[in-house]
Amino acid sequence: MRHAAAARRFALVALIAAALGGCGFRLAGSQPLPAILLRPYVSLQDPYTDFSREFQRLLKGAGADLQPSGTGASAVVGISKDTVEQRILSVSARNIPTEYLLVYTVTFAVSAGGKELLSPQTVSLSQDYTFSEQAVLAKEHEADVLRQQMARNLAAIAMRRLSSLK
Repeated sequence: MRHAAAARRFALVALIAAALGGCGFRLAGSQPLPAILLRPYVSLQDPYTDFSREFQRLLKGAGADLQPSGTGASAVVGISKDTVEQRILSVSARNIPTEYLLVYTVTFAVSAGGKELLSPQTVSLSQDYTFSEQAVLAKEHEADVLRQQMARNLAAIAMRRLSSLK
């Protein structure tokens, strides 16, 4: 009796999985890369930024074999801008900043064989946060977390645009 119930549950799970796969369902962030991007070279100004690390991680997770140079690469993904700006939004009566705006901007393009496959794309995200002199370390940590989250979101946006290439 137990084996029959377990077999029915297994069959039901297998049927649901087959139905989801058949209708085109994919987990978020799992868009397949086009064949031209399976062996890319990623040209970075700084390989240690939050965006650079996250973007390379997502490429590898999508099955790309990152190349150490442009020779032998199927395409070149050029990251020409990867900047974070912090602007003051408001100040206190004592002229001390109380609110900041973080702006993370990335520009990328894709080429292969001297041909531009994706023209330069500039994507920017911004997030404001409050600042307090009494909680300097906590607020600095909050800014770091916001910057890292914006980098993850920008890398996901870039991956979606790359996956639309034919």
